[in-house]
Amino acid sequence: MRPLALLALLALAALCLAHPADAEPSRPEPGRGAAFMSKQEGSEVVRRLRRYLAQGPGAPAPYPDPLEPKREVCELNADCDELADLIGFQEAYRRFYGTA
Repeated sequence: MRPLALLALLALAALCLAHPADAEPSRPEPGRGAAFMSKQEGSEVVRRLRRYLAQGPGAPAPYPDPLEPKREVCELNADCDELADLIGFQEAYRRFYGTA
């Protein structure tokens, strides 16, 4: 068994050494697998990535909640926060701070 393994190993080494070393490597297609790309291709990739990250996969971009600052004010006041748990944020904010 050992001579057969040794023979297979030597055959594999001979195939590897027989590969033409000074042959010019094949050139990749432009834009695919190349180390560098044009500015236009790079900006398109960045635009696509920004669009994907901003929207998520297939989801529309979220709008900021206009009541978030008021919600944070109410959360800092323990009484307003407890009342918001019982009757809702907008009503609790109105009772403590006036119109919402």
